[in-house]
Amino acid sequence: MSTAKETKINHLLKLIPSNAVLLASWLADNGYSHELQRRYRSSGWFESIGSGAMKRSGEKISYEGALYALQTQINSEIHPGGRTALSILGKAHYLELNTQNAVLFGSEDEVLPAWFKKYNWGIRIDYHATSFLPANLGLEMVEMKSFSLKISGAARAMMECLYLTPHKQEISECYELMEGLNNLPPKKIQQLLEACNSIKVKRLFLYMAEKAGHEWFKHLNLKKINLGEGKRSLTTGKKGIYIDKYKIVVPQT
Repeated sequence: MSTAKETKINHLLKLIPSNAVLLASWLADNGYSHELQRRYRSSGWFESIGSGAMKRSGEKISYEGALYALQTQINSEIHPGGRTALSILGKAHYLELNTQNAVLFGSEDEVLPAWFKKYNWGIRIDYHATSFLPANLGLEMVEMKSFSLKISGAARAMMECLYLTPHKQEISECYELMEGLNNLPPKKIQQLLEACNSIKVKRLFLYMAEKAGHEWFKHLNLKKINLGEGKRSLTTGKKGIYIDKYKIVVPQT
């Protein structure tokens, strides 16, 4: 390999943090042709993890390293959300959460790449593509071991949990999560609730926040939040109790 090529590969190795995935399309856009990428793989610098994606040889990658590539190399909105984000933020330590399951959210028209879905990450990936909240609202950056990752902030993550009720997440578990969110900024919550287009999520969020007695609830302006018309039943066949203020039927506890 020539000195120029050695310099190029060294530059690439310094550019990409450890344990991160590299996308072939991003490499090509940045001057690393597909032919050069094949040479790097045959020379033992990189290993393919599926069509269009690779990793440094010998490195162990996780789904977080794959999300880093999606977020930074192709500007994807796919991110850890719901229970997974709350766990990363340290807001769910008192619950027995399934650590073998990663909950991801993305925009309505986003799909996980084939290589992402086929690769064995050692955990189950639970992905939800939805537009019930604006793509960039309520997210924050967190430091992982060797890179930063965009995840849902606590308020958005709570709303994502509620979005999955009652069929994919228990309402009782959501309330336990809500009880621990006593330091949320009301201005950010207000913004999220006004932008949210799920009536179910907004009604449940407000009901649980008020029931939990959070101080920040008193600073919300409910008049600016569209709660829709008619009743919503969230009991899935179980006995329920009707909450007249929010026009919802929730399971009896």
